[in-house]
Amino acid sequence: MGFNFAIMQTDFLVIGSGVAGLTYAIKIAKAYPEKKIIVITKTTADETNTKYAQGGVAGVWDANDSFEKHIEDTLIAGDGLCNEAIVEIVVHEGPERIREIIYYGAEFDKDETGEYTLGREGGHSENRILHHKDVTGKEIERALLKEIKKFSNIQFINYCFVVDIITQHHLGFLVTKSTTDITCYGVYVLNITNNQIEKILSPVTVLATGGCGQVYRTTTNPRIATGDGIAMVYRAKGKVENMEFIQFHPTALFEPGVSPSFLITEAVRGDGGILRNKNEEAFMQQYDERKDLAPRDIVARAIDNEMKRTGTEHVYLDCRHMNTEKFIHHFPNIYEKCLSIGIDVSKQMIPVAPAAHYSCGGIKTDEWARTSILNLYACGECSSTGLHGANRLASNSLLEAMVFGHRAYLNTIEKMNEFINKVITDVPDWNAEGTSEPKEMILITQSLKELQQIMSDYVGIVRNDVRLSRAMKRLDLLFAETEALYKSTKVSPQLCELRNLITVGYLIVKSAEFRKESRGLHYNTDHPHKSNLLQNIIL
Repeated sequence: MGFNFAIMQTDFLVIGSGVAGLTYAIKIAKAYPEKKIIVITKTTADETNTKYAQGGVAGVWDANDSFEKHIEDTLIAGDGLCNEAIVEIVVHEGPERIREIIYYGAEFDKDETGEYTLGREGGHSENRILHHKDVTGKEIERALLKEIKKFSNIQFINYCFVVDIITQHHLGFLVTKSTTDITCYGVYVLNITNNQIEKILSPVTVLATGGCGQVYRTTTNPRIATGDGIAMVYRAKGKVENMEFIQFHPTALFEPGVSPSFLITEAVRGDGGILRNKNEEAFMQQYDERKDLAPRDIVARAIDNEMKRTGTEHVYLDCRHMNTEKFIHHFPNIYEKCLSIGIDVSKQMIPVAPAAHYSCGGIKTDEWARTSILNLYACGECSSTGLHGANRLASNSLLEAMVFGHRAYLNTIEKMNEFINKVITDVPDWNAEGTSEPKEMILITQSLKELQQIMSDYVGIVRNDVRLSRAMKRLDLLFAETEALYKSTKVSPQLCELRNLITVGYLIVKSAEFRKESRGLHYNTDHPHKSNLLQNIIL
């Protein structure tokens, strides 16, 4: 859909249409029916990381479970770096947010008695995962988009690329030299329908821009997951933290050259799937007493080691012993996908390998989703709330997005008078041209391939100091080349995404270099034992 940029002012601006952004938009629209909310998306409203979340959403839902157990599981997975106060907030508030999603129309699987069927994934001590077959995120996204249609004061702008957030760095004389706080006044966007770079001004801006998995060669993330929000905040001198903690999903379907990789949800192992090496030997008992239900970082490193030890590009997930009818009912998309490439899961094992999946770090926020930049909130995967620490517990991410979308809304209505008094309209125009079709795409695509190769080979599941140093030197060259291209050519979505991914790559490597220990998802063979560092790496 196009947009009339003659109207460049809105009351609330949401960038991203996943569960976090839509949760905020719905609640604000209901609280302020007379005010205008704009939601910006790079492609279509339903193309988000939320859509690709298969496994489910974790929450205390059963009498056998407890808040204390969920908190403990989260803290154990986070390996000493979780903010315990944030963990308690998310776990305690989570069930109410799940009830809201159900009220909006999200349907989770039930048994024959009408009770919700609760799954278990790695790191969980109880069954507490609500799911909709193997497309839970897609079902939640569907329910939210249906609910949002009830509000006439919400307007979507699809196919609109955010170039940068507007701060006083763009305003110059409008802000006094005595002002030390960085403030967000809206965003510069590339309107792909007319190739013009425009301004959308707002007293309140919410970043819900998703993850950064495309910085790696193999990822389960969609192509839009280019770390845009994280890179924009870093360029605006906002705080970003813990970027070294990149979670690799242990079991992505092995299909050489295919991106994004098809995810084989952890729930398959929760239902009894067994990992085996090329010799069909079950191997997880050699790495962890929890075997195939160990936390993701342990499973991913075990698979990585088996692949290196046996000289193979993948291992296998064995589901042949499982009830086929039950498998098809629980995981219909996985069954159909495997069948489409000639694999009958009842007779053949599924080839799997780790793929970049989730960023536990991101834009540093407080308990109300506020960033270090005034008037700017961040929620969802682009944020670092303190929930995940050094490693995300499976299915905690959708929960976190709902909780902090809600808490950003609560803080907004509390601070409305402050926001209204900070509206600035005299913002300079962008001084460059835009295009949706770069003349030299080879310069962009080749640099992207180089970046993904560098990150995958040197900054993957297992790292060391030499690899990190080599990665940084090569990133420096890519950065210089890309900045020169950015200054000399028309601005395009493809070039901006490359620029953002290089920034994200730099943040991951720099954070990894600063952490002189192995902890959670950051495993450095030169620092094999946990130290007493126990602190967040803030850049």
